Amino acid sequence: MPIKLGPAGVPLSCKGRTIVEGMDDIISLGLETMEVQTVRMVAPQHFEQYWQAGVLANKTDFEMNIHGPYYSELLGNRVERGRSMTKIETTLQAARTINARHITLHAGHYGGMHPGSAANEQVANVFAGIVDRVHEIWHDDEDEFPVFPWIKDGTPSKIGVETSGRQELWGSLEEVLEVVNHVEGTIPVLNIAHIHARGHGKMRTSEDYGELFDEVRETIGTKEFYCHFSGVEHRSGNAMHYTQIKKSDLNFEPLAEFIVEDGGWLDITLISDSPLLEHDAMYMLQNIEKSRHRQLERKAREDRRRALSAQTGSTPVALAAREQQAEPAEAESTVAEPEKAEEKKPAKKAASKKAAKKEDESVFDLDEEDDDDLF
Repeated sequence: MPIKLGPAGVPLSCKGRTIVEGMDDIISLGLETMEVQTVRMVAPQHFEQYWQAGVLANKTDFEMNIHGPYYSELLGNRVERGRSMTKIETTLQAARTINARHITLHAGHYGGMHPGSAANEQVANVFAGIVDRVHEIWHDDEDEFPVFPWIKDGTPSKIGVETSGRQELWGSLEEVLEVVNHVEGTIPVLNIAHIHARGHGKMRTSEDYGELFDEVRETIGTKEFYCHFSGVEHRSGNAMHYTQIKKSDLNFEPLAEFIVEDGGWLDITLISDSPLLEHDAMYMLQNIEKSRHRQLERKAREDRRRALSAQTGSTPVALAAREQQAEPAEAESTVAEPEKAEEKKPAKKAASKKAAKKEDESVFDLDEEDDDDLF
């Protein structure tokens, strides 16, 4: 179950703001990937740091990815499509320079078209052209570009078609899967926050994630997944803006549970789109580790029950039932003891109580703020 986590951009805690310094900080945090943001433009002066990032990624097996322009008009008229393709071209060039594994792109508004086969066909034609262009760039004369050693033995970047989070944008899960299924060299980018928002808050349980990944696997036959995750504020089936995970109704715990319990077949890259970037990427990593720990504890209990059943002649099911019956009694005794201890405490003066109460409230407030800053 290979899983890689990282932020969408240079970490907030990075003192330097270059991609290479960001990569160093990400690696020191125990994360394994990042997504470079070229959402508006790629300036020529960025080439040097892009190339340095590509060299470092090639030497360390660090997974680099890149995000293209947010605002695209692939369903617009010829002028609008041409304007979008000019922006995308710079992203493709940057992707080769940094040795990107995935290039994430949007289709944009429906324009004058309506959801359906005609819109999907036009998007598929555009993405087929983008795939061809990536191969042209990647397989250009190698001797002319000796500064890109990863091109010789590497494979071209995969073109990711991202799910959108608003009803007026092309990019429902069904639309993305239909295009990816017809255009070789493309992959679906599952933006979980967008899928959750567009589905009116549908991603709630580990079973919901099981259905999502099974649908993708059955439609396009892949075990490799590229996903974005963040908290999201949404209304009427539309994403409003990203939030930190803890302040959203989109929880990460069910996805962590699915990955650990049923996702052994997955090869997944998870990018944090949260405003907290690497902090929420670490939060996701911690949740996955907690799920793994719970899984190990459960297996240890099952092994212990099997061993006891062999010794006592009982069954593992009967032993589990006894444990469940014993748990409420233990909980009641634990609750009762502090109550008794409280009764024995001597009464204090009213003034002392008020002072202590104020002190406790200020300490609590400070801790709460620190927790918000951390995640």
